[in-house]
Amino acid sequence: MLAVEWILLFAVPALIGAVYMAQAFRRLNRSTLPGAVAGLIAGGLGPLIFLLPLDFCTFAPDRKPIDAAFGIGLAGVGAALALGLTRSGVQLLTTRRGRLLSPGEQQPQGIFRGWRTPLLLLAPTLIILALFLYYPAIDTFRLSTLLARLGAPRTVFVCVDNFTRLFHQSYYQILLNTAVISTGIVVIGLILALAIAYLAFQPVRGIGIYRTLLIWPYAVSPPVAGIIFFVMFDPIAGVINHLIALLGGTGLDWLRDPWLARVAVIVASVWKMLGYNILFYLAGLQNIPKDLTEAAAIDGANAWQRFRKVIIPGLSPITFFLIITNITYAFFDIFGTIDFLTKGGPAGATKVMIYEIYELGILENDLGKAAAQSIVLFLLVIGLTILQFRTTGRRVTYGA
Repeated sequence: MLAVEWILLFAVPALIGAVYMAQAFRRLNRSTLPGAVAGLIAGGLGPLIFLLPLDFCTFAPDRKPIDAAFGIGLAGVGAALALGLTRSGVQLLTTRRGRLLSPGEQQPQGIFRGWRTPLLLLAPTLIILALFLYYPAIDTFRLSTLLARLGAPRTVFVCVDNFTRLFHQSYYQILLNTAVISTGIVVIGLILALAIAYLAFQPVRGIGIYRTLLIWPYAVSPPVAGIIFFVMFDPIAGVINHLIALLGGTGLDWLRDPWLARVAVIVASVWKMLGYNILFYLAGLQNIPKDLTEAAAIDGANAWQRFRKVIIPGLSPITFFLIITNITYAFFDIFGTIDFLTKGGPAGATKVMIYEIYELGILENDLGKAAAQSIVLFLLVIGLTILQFRTTGRRVTYGA
C-alpha cells in the first residue's frame, strides 16, 4: 500500500480516536490522558477488524479505485466500531446503577457481585443466540466475499466484488422501489390506522365487535394478503375494476402498469398491517388522560385542535414504536405479498431489496451476491432505526 493509504487507514483514525476518547473521559470526570491513549489504540487498531480478514485485498495492485475507496470506508467503520465498544466498556466499568463511581468506591456486594452467576443464568440464551443468530450472521459476512453457487462444492475468494458490483443502474432502481414502497406503507398505514382507531375509540354501541373486525386482517399472512389482492386487482375479473365501472370509470391495468403495481403492493401491505397498527393506537388512546382533553375543551379548543395538540403528542411513544415496526415489515415481511401479487414486476417496478435477495440466492443460486445484498439491507435498516432514535425519538413525550 502507498504511504497515503497507510495514513488514511491508521494514522487518521488513531488521531480522531484519541481526541474523541479524551473528550469522553472528560465528560466522565476522568483524566483525559488515559482516554487519549485508549482512543489512540482503538482508533489505530479498529480498521483491522474488517481489513485483516480480507487480507487487505482491496489495496492490491490489480484492484480498481472503487475497491480502494471501499477499503477505506471499511477501515472507517471498523475504527468507529472499536471506539464505540471502547467507550461503552469504559462507561460499563465506571458506572453503577446508572451513577458514576467515584474514585475508590467499590462495587456492590451480593449474590451477583461476580460474573459467574449471571453468566450461568444467561448461558442457555447465549448458546441459542450463538448457534442460530451470531454464527449465521458471521457466516453471511464470510459468504459475501466469495463466489459461491448453491450446491457447488468449491468457492472462490473475490474480495469485495460482490459489494462493488452493486453500483449499477438496476440496483439503484431497486433501492428506489424499496424507498417508495416502504415510505408509502409506513406513512399511509400509520395515518389511516390512527384515523380509524380514533373513530373506533368513540363510545358506540357494539364497539367491541367493530374493533375485532378491524384487527383481524393482521392474522392473515403476507402471502395470503398477496393472493387476496391479486384477485381483487385482476384487470378482467377483479372487484376493484368492477367498482370503478359501476362508478362510470374505465378499468385500470393494475398489475401491468409500473406505478399502479406499486400502488397495489402498498395497498395490500397497508391492509395487512392495519389491524396491528389500530390495536396499538387503541391501547395508546386508552392511556391518554381524559382530564387533558376536557381541559382543552374548556379552554375553547375545538375537536381538531384537541386531536392535534393533545391526542397526537400523547400517542408519540406508540407512533415511534409503530414507525420502527412498520419499517421492519416494509423491508422484510413484504416479500410474501410481492411474490404472490406481482412477482417483482412489471419490468422490476415492484422488485425491492428483499425480493432481489431471494431471486439471486434461490432462483439464480448466487449465494455470494445474495449474502452481500442481505448485509446491505441489514445495515440500511439498522441505519434507519438509529436515525429514528436520534431524530423522532427525541420528540417522543412519555407521560402526561
